Formats: sequence, structure tokens, C-alpha cells
Amino acid sequence: MASGEPGSGPVTHVVLATVGSAGDVVPLVGLGAELRARGHRVSVLTNPYFRGVVERADLELVPTGTVADFERAMRDPDLWHPTRALRAVAREAILPTMRPMYEYIAGLDPASTVLVASGLAFGPRLAQERLGFRLATVHLQPTLFMSAHDNAEMGPVKAPDWLPVGFHAWRLAQLERRFVDPLMAPDLNAFRAELGLAPVTRIFGRWMHSPDRVLGLFPDWFAPPQPDWPRNLALTGFVDHRDDDAPLGPELEEFLAAGEPPVVFTPGSANLHGARFFAAAVGAARRLGRRAVLLTRFREQLPAELPPGVLPVEWANLPRLLPRAAAMVYHGGIGTLAQTLNAGIPHLVVPFAHDQPDNANRLIRLGVGDRLGVRGLTAARLAAKLDRLLTDPAVAARCAEYATRVDYARSARETCDVIEAL
Repeated sequence: MASGEPGSGPVTHVVLATVGSAGDVVPLVGLGAELRARGHRVSVLTNPYFRGVVERADLELVPTGTVADFERAMRDPDLWHPTRALRAVAREAILPTMRPMYEYIAGLDPASTVLVASGLAFGPRLAQERLGFRLATVHLQPTLFMSAHDNAEMGPVKAPDWLPVGFHAWRLAQLERRFVDPLMAPDLNAFRAELGLAPVTRIFGRWMHSPDRVLGLFPDWFAPPQPDWPRNLALTGFVDHRDDDAPLGPELEEFLAAGEPPVVFTPGSANLHGARFFAAAVGAARRLGRRAVLLTRFREQLPAELPPGVLPVEWANLPRLLPRAAAMVYHGGIGTLAQTLNAGIPHLVVPFAHDQPDNANRLIRLGVGDRLGVRGLTAARLAAKLDRLLTDPAVAARCAEYATRVDYARSARETCDVIEAL
């Protein structure tokens, strides 16, 4: 592959594949933009719901599924449930995209094609195994490494940290054997049989990591490498893509100019089940006398009447908005987390499912935020947590420190250097 400078070396076809929401798609688009600037052909396998962000980056979209598929998944309340979320992701995204991704890749030339794929995109991993394609598996969040040495919170109950490593290893193996593999293995192994491949187990803990290269798109100060993480892992830092560097729009600009920096609230770009979150947000803003921006494209989630100083916005360019905000209250998704770190403002995480509880715990350890569980979410509790974060000078100092450590452009370059070395 080319050796790092735009336009140098032979042009390679890089296929980026992912499933999930904007926080899963945008970092890969950021990598695609950097790879295209280096002269490579870049295709993105993802749901056509994200056609705009892919094509504005001048990348080729290869649609997997339909917009209706994505919208149906967003309406599924299980997607935001602490114990049923993985089942929903498997049913709506991981398993349905496996075959079409594989079939597209099977029509390409392994000698001139490199695959870069989310661990949840099974099709590229199968193509690497069956057809000999080079593959870098990308993990945006540390929870997908399922480490016995780093006791991540997964599901509604976190095992005590003081328990021995051997217990955590046993617990993770049981989690895979009893929960993860039964969700994934029947469909995955049936397709593997069609391809002449033997069945697999420990799908998350072992199989989904490419033997060629594994990339963690987060820094080591956020999640230090562990002894049981893949040996071929490179941590390259948070990656983003500034989609056209879009302006904020006149209404939001006018609101920001009219008063003190607001608190920004969002339960996630794909969350249609945030009515309780927004009710607590409005109540907390009122209690604190704070201005607020409510980010959601689904206005039906908002209270019928909003007080003065509270502005609903369907979408905003976070790199432009967050540096002008007082704090961010959100679900704990890794993409929003990185943007908030970059902006240097406090985090208050209301985790719903997936990697969100673990991400929240890591922010607490960094000293830049706090968390409040969905079950305990009230305006009073939200206001109390926010007030502490907004008035604690130690939190402000830590936020300012970590803002200097996020360098999207450098991380994208370093990640693409690793990809080009495959």
C-alpha cells in the first residue's frame, strides 16, 4: 500500500465497513477522508441513512440494508435497554448485514483491497478468513475487548473490582457462552458452513478480532492497554470527521449570543425514547436558572411547553457548539464523549446501554464528569449533579487539561499509517 503521503505509491481500494449510529459511522468517514487525500479509492459499507455524510466526504457509499431498516431499529425500545440492547443490535444490524457485506467484498480483488471494519461487521471478518483479504478490525470503545484485567461495566450489574482476575475471566467466558454466542453463533455458523468454514465460539472475546491488525480509536490515557487485549493492537486516539464544518444556523447563533453559555442535552442521535431524559433536563435547567439547548430530531420527545431560555434544536455541529457550552449532558456514546473532551467542558452521563456505563466510569476516573442512572433520573438529581460539575474548579482544570490531548487530525494520520502498512 502507499506509504503515507497524499498521492504516493500505488492506489489501493480501501473498504470501510460499519454498523450502528452516527457515532459509529462518522469516525470511519474521517479515516476515509484521510485515505482518499492520500490517493486511495475508498468505499464505505453502511446503511444508506448515512448517505449524506459519506458522499459529502467524496467517498463511495455501498448501501447495506435500507433507510427503513435503520428507522425501524431506532424505534425498537430494546436498543436502549441495559440487558436487551445487544439482542436488538444483533437482530437489527449485525446479522442482517453479514451476508451482503461479504458478497460485496467477494467481488473484489484481495491483492489490491484492504478492509477496515468495525468488529460488529462480521462480513469483512469472514472475507478475511475465507478469501484472504487483509483486514484491520476497528474498535471505537474499550468494552469490546472484554478484558479480565479491566473490569468494565457491562449490563445492569458490575462485578466488584476486588475480585481476582481469574474470576473476571471466568465471568466473561460465561457471559459469552450463555448470552453472546447464543445470539450470534447460529446465524454466523450457518453462514460459515455455507462458506466451508468451521464453527466458532467466543465470538466477541476471540473471533471478531482480525489476526492481521486491531485498531483502538481511543487514547491510552482513556483506556490503558491490558495484558489480555490482542497483541496486534494499536491505539491511535479518537478520530472524527468534520462534516462540511457546517454553521450552527441563525436561531442557535442568536440564542448563544443572547446570554450565558447553555448546558447541552442529548440522549443520542438515534434515541427515540428520551422523553424522560428531556423532562428531567428541562426541570434541571429551571432549578439551576441555566439556559439549555435540547438536541433531538424527534420533537415528540420534548415537553409540550418549554420555558424561556430553553432552545430545541434538531441538529448542531458539535465542534462549533460545544466550545460555547457550559456542560454536556448525554448518553455516553463514544463519539459525543470525544467531542466533549475536545471542547474542554464537563460531562454528565446518563447511560442507557452498550458501552455507555463503562465510558461514564472512565470519565469519572479522569475527573471530568459524573453519571446518573436512568432509573434514578429526576430533575432534582440532575440539577444537583450538574451544579457540582459546573462549580468545581478541579473539574474545570481537568477538562482543560484533557482538551489539549485530543488531536483528531493526528489520530487520523496515525491510524491511516497503520492501515497503509497492512
